[in-house]
Amino acid sequence: MSSVIIDGHQLFQIQRIRGYFTMAWYVVHTKSRHEYKTNSSLAQRNITTFLPEIEVWSKRKDRKKKISVPLFPGYLFVEANLLDNEIKLMILKTPGAVKILGKKENSEPIPVPDDKILAIQRFLGKKVEIFTFNFPKAGELARITDGPFAGIEGTVVSSDFEKELFVISFDLLNRSVAIKLEGFQITKI
Repeated sequence: MSSVIIDGHQLFQIQRIRGYFTMAWYVVHTKSRHEYKTNSSLAQRNITTFLPEIEVWSKRKDRKKKISVPLFPGYLFVEANLLDNEIKLMILKTPGAVKILGKKENSEPIPVPDDKILAIQRFLGKKVEIFTFNFPKAGELARITDGPFAGIEGTVVSSDFEKELFVISFDLLNRSVAIKLEGFQITKI
């Protein structure tokens, strides 16, 4: 990081990459399902944002439809040349913004390296189908979504993420029964 100083005053802090000065990217944590609202509000305040999105199939009762959803639910990126208190407050007072990710000790925001942002942009530029999984861990509640036990809820007893196999326990007639499932048949509650 370098600072630009004019007449003895530090104007802004910028990163120097390959001889050029650029602004840094920061991660903003948003309220659940407020990514788009926060993104548009920040854009109205002339803050450069990046909300990576992927297309997924949405399952409705009567049809399937492709929709865009955030790649990182609850997060978006902002680009700023200096994250001083004024800019931090402007970001944090934006509807839906919760915090700017950073160090725990002094809550100093940590910039995301530009190569990580470029990698995400290259990744999104490829038109490949992307699947995200949020598998339940042992001890967590889960719902079976496929097969003869679809709709039944229980507790995950054990899991093997590499083989996508889960053992779920549920009470049936006051008895605990364990069944083995594959990853596509179970969802976290």
